[in-house]
Amino acid sequence: MAPDKSTTARRPATGLRQFLDPEQQRDWIEGKADLADAEERSESLELRFKYLPRFQKLLRRPQAQDVLEILALYGRNCIPIPRRSERHYWSVSCLPSTSDRPLIRVNASWMELFTLYADGDGIRARALVHLSDFTTDHSAAQERLDGAVLERSVETPDDVGYFFTRSADMFGINVRGAASIRRFLAKRRVLGAIRTFNLTHMNRGRNAYQASHCYSLADHMLANLS
Repeated sequence: MAPDKSTTARRPATGLRQFLDPEQQRDWIEGKADLADAEERSESLELRFKYLPRFQKLLRRPQAQDVLEILALYGRNCIPIPRRSERHYWSVSCLPSTSDRPLIRVNASWMELFTLYADGDGIRARALVHLSDFTTDHSAAQERLDGAVLERSVETPDDVGYFFTRSADMFGINVRGAASIRRFLAKRRVLGAIRTFNLTHMNRGRNAYQASHCYSLADHMLANLS
């Protein structure tokens, strides 16, 4: 006899589903809701001091001001309840020791979300999103990519590029130059796609990169939140 569904224990919510129901998440993606965040941040002094030398090294780079300003924009617009979810569901690393030599990287679960690189004295960005958010029919078909949407999202068409991944519905976008990155992060369709992808991975459970979280960078991401 099949168990009575009314008496079967529900599986515990994972990720941000513990704090935000599906309607709240959908409204945030669409820009229809301001989510109530925690008043205070939890903090690990060990991690703060561990990555302070890297942060100070980053501040000596010519790209430092643009990096901090863009991170503030990203933290304000692209991460839900960032104080409550800090480190446990998203993290930002400073000058991580990976082969592609990024300046910063934002992660959630096991996934890279957003990366900034040096580009001469300037910067370039890489954002991962769902391919279906940038196709003409919302499928994951590569041939349906709407390249015109990407070109309109930056200062000049030469500032944007893209690449397909092995995952059927994952897509990478490269943006060159601080001005184009700011414009890109402000476009409604782009912002909705970034929010959707970020929530997808923040809902998968605890962040695997907690130990590389740089609180000094996060300070700038969270400083001007309402």
